[in-house]
Amino acid sequence: MLNSKTYPLDSLNMTTISRLEQSFFQVGESKNGKSSKLETLGIKNCGRVYRNLSVSQLVEHTLARQEGILGENGAVFVKTGKYTGRSPKDKFIVDDPAIHDEIDWNSVNVPISVEKFDQLYKKALAYMQGKDLYVFDGYVGADPQYRLGVRIVNEFAWQNLFVHQLFIRPTAEELKHHHADVTVIAVPGLEGDPETDGIHSEAFVLVNFLKGIVLIGGTSYAGEMKKSVFSFMNYLMTKRDVLPMHCAANMDENGNTALFFGLSGTGKTTLSADPERRLIGDDEHGWSNQGIFNFEGGCYAKTIRLCKKNEPQIWEALRFGSLIENVTIDPEKRIPDYNDSSVTENTRAAYPVEFIPNCVIPGVGDHPKTVIFLTADAFGVLPPISKLTNRQAMYHFISGYTSILAGTERGVTEPQATFSSCFGKPFLPLSPIVYAEMLYDRIIEYDADVYLVNTGWTGGPYGVGKRIEIADTRAMVSAALSGELNHVKFHHHPIFRILIPESVPGVDSNILDPIKTWSDPEAYQEKAKALAQKFVENFKQYQRVPREIIEAAPSLG
Repeated sequence: MLNSKTYPLDSLNMTTISRLEQSFFQVGESKNGKSSKLETLGIKNCGRVYRNLSVSQLVEHTLARQEGILGENGAVFVKTGKYTGRSPKDKFIVDDPAIHDEIDWNSVNVPISVEKFDQLYKKALAYMQGKDLYVFDGYVGADPQYRLGVRIVNEFAWQNLFVHQLFIRPTAEELKHHHADVTVIAVPGLEGDPETDGIHSEAFVLVNFLKGIVLIGGTSYAGEMKKSVFSFMNYLMTKRDVLPMHCAANMDENGNTALFFGLSGTGKTTLSADPERRLIGDDEHGWSNQGIFNFEGGCYAKTIRLCKKNEPQIWEALRFGSLIENVTIDPEKRIPDYNDSSVTENTRAAYPVEFIPNCVIPGVGDHPKTVIFLTADAFGVLPPISKLTNRQAMYHFISGYTSILAGTERGVTEPQATFSSCFGKPFLPLSPIVYAEMLYDRIIEYDADVYLVNTGWTGGPYGVGKRIEIADTRAMVSAALSGELNHVKFHHHPIFRILIPESVPGVDSNILDPIKTWSDPEAYQEKAKALAQKFVENFKQYQRVPREIIEAAPSLG
């Protein structure tokens, strides 16, 4: 059984809540603290129901319930237990006949029967009886025309703080009339039984598109709630001609917007939090016929090896109101050690987007003129920046390439290439081709330039070369966003056929063509061809792709 008491605290206990709880009653609760609205979900005979508590109240509850501790910077620090990241093998989509033919069933979109969902849902209802629950009612989607109402029901106070900061917070008037289109019920203490429940482990994430419900149990990792709602948006938004995207977005002072696609560890959050630009959002957006809009109201940034010099905005955002997962903290001085990966490489912080200076509220922007695909190439063969043709853009979007480094996952002893369709395969219930065609239409219609930016290695593969300097990456991205790269010469890469700039303002030209950074050009050619082969092999799985897109693949000749 999972233990919610992740940090021992002697000075606080539940009597603190008893003394203060009179002030916790919120709109929508009855006098005894229970909300009759939960009965529509079948939730009955629970303890107190705390709805839309303030940040301060949620922090008080988290500390009093011994679920976390307060750090020297004012943030709440928690441990998520056994699961320190998403568990993709434990996610299932309820296979209802009404949606069966829509879903792209594959290794990440795994079906579970309606009967097994109902069975686990009944277990969850029984588990919640007598327990205090935390409810957040808010929204996903900053554009009112497309937003959905979301309700999150939590067993833990700290998880309710997480969703309070990550989703869009309602006004008092909106809360009175709130309607939930999507409901997430997260009960980490409820463990499933693989033998009887039709699941793979004690953890389970069940997505029921037809009922508008996500049921999560057996794992405390908060990111499961966030990404489950994103999966819903990826399913529903396409029906409204909105492209859902796993990307960050920002704009300049003139309102020119840019998108940053990328998998975890590629720098999506870091590069979008630019002191010279205004942040719209760091992870999930929609692109409608009116422009782009943030799905969320907060950020979920990786903190491993975080330093103030390289990521000043994120550093300053980690203060009271922020929630930090799995970061080691001195028990006496309460000073975090962001360099310590002993718990996990996937240490993270959740905070509202308003904690980033000069952010855009509400998170909406015009049609982007620049789209950036981020990859962390640990083989050291991709250029630090290259321009893509429209067909190459579709090819690389469908491919979604980056590298997994040794030590970040069990059994990984050397860098491995990984491909995640549309830079977000685990969250795509529909075929990747659906999303790729929507992106292609938009970059054509709005004349957007697309660049591939490698934030990985140069001068050799991981262990031989070195990571590309963040200052150089920022300078290259700035040149792309400002339009400066429209005035420089390019040449084709002989293998990947992408366009390499011959100069970038403020960047040493010697690092722009990766073969020039290797001491052995033949070794470079061999490694580049090996990666190109992986691209080609990966793309064979896509059967309905137009021939002209397939022809944008790297050359193996």
